[in-house]
Amino acid sequence: MQEVIDRQPAVSAASTSRPGPGPGLSAKLRGRIEREFKARWEQEWGGKFVTHGMVPGQNAVRLDGNDYLGVTGHPDIVQAQLDSLRQGQEFIVQSGVFQHDGSAASRFQATLADWLGKEEGLLCQSGYTANLGLLQVIADPETPVYLDGLAHMSLWEGAKAAGAPAYGFRHNDPAHLSKMVSRHGPGVVVVDSVYSTTGTVARLHEIVEVAEQHGCMILVDESHSLGTHGPQGKGLCAELGLTDRVHFISASLAKAFAGRAGFFTMPAELRDYLMCHSHPGIFSSCLLPHEVAGLAATFEVIKQGDEARRQLRANTRRVRAAFDALGYPIQHGTEQIISLEAGTEADTLMLRDELEAQGVFGAVFCAPATSRNRAMVRLTLNAALTDAEMDHVAAVAKDIAPRVKPWGWPIARRLARGGEAG
Repeated sequence: MQEVIDRQPAVSAASTSRPGPGPGLSAKLRGRIEREFKARWEQEWGGKFVTHGMVPGQNAVRLDGNDYLGVTGHPDIVQAQLDSLRQGQEFIVQSGVFQHDGSAASRFQATLADWLGKEEGLLCQSGYTANLGLLQVIADPETPVYLDGLAHMSLWEGAKAAGAPAYGFRHNDPAHLSKMVSRHGPGVVVVDSVYSTTGTVARLHEIVEVAEQHGCMILVDESHSLGTHGPQGKGLCAELGLTDRVHFISASLAKAFAGRAGFFTMPAELRDYLMCHSHPGIFSSCLLPHEVAGLAATFEVIKQGDEARRQLRANTRRVRAAFDALGYPIQHGTEQIISLEAGTEADTLMLRDELEAQGVFGAVFCAPATSRNRAMVRLTLNAALTDAEMDHVAAVAKDIAPRVKPWGWPIARRLARGGEAG
């Protein structure tokens, strides 16, 4: 026995500890972290990542997700996913460009495009890759891209991927857009239908008119209106009767659809060219069968979701009215997204902590999701909120107001002067 023990390899302390850090970072990268991040991490965030506050308890009111119609866990959606997983069919994980017409993904994207009144559509891995992959193809170094100042980061990154000159115009300001296009020439106009940080609705009629007057194509990101606005949830373009005048509609399907995917529409003449030139579609794997099955089932639920949409609007009016009456500066938005824009990151984290201490959880947004010194706690409402939950949110907002002083936030002063919130 002793002989066997002696033959076992010695176990050092190092072999039972966690792996070391490896070769380490370059001096240049360490210097960049020191310059650009260390003070922010230590002084503004207190050594804890900015989006990580308290862990929500069982009775927390969660206003930090995007499932606007409360479809998560719907039995039809769950059953569709289970059925797909249990079929045991042979499926090869590969790039979406290898999937033939007639596949579950191609059938679903065709159905969604037809529902939106468009010729073709493409299912993507996320809303981010949808915007990046589309703009990479429809713009180029000779095609300027005009983006609303509050357009989603994925849209700016799409212009960058195209190598296109990107020009920001003042938020929701068609006149400023017109001046920019007059100066730089026709290109692609890019807006969100409902802005993800403020809940502001795009002045879409006027923006479409500017695009048409100057010979521009227009892309509308409907991430926060698809499912929640328009007939059967078809979105803001459909609600306003603008579908036929908009060249492209894109959307994240991680909002009202509560899935993991993105989508965009396109004219049929673009499809084959795009499939050969849109890098996210070529170099990313396709969605899995149970994900597509879940999205297809969610689509049927959303089409029948008029009552949920009505409830979402009622909840939005109620919660917004409560915050407005207490002096919170939220009047620049109107939809289910409520921006509590405290300004600095330190003030925003204090606001977050005050809310979470009483069981109300939103999501902290700061640079790069917002401009510096325009940090916020974003509250996203949904159709499933109860009267008790909304009463609790209003009570908490009232209780913390004397401590967080929303009437003194920079955005409150701008709105009081009649300035643009954006």
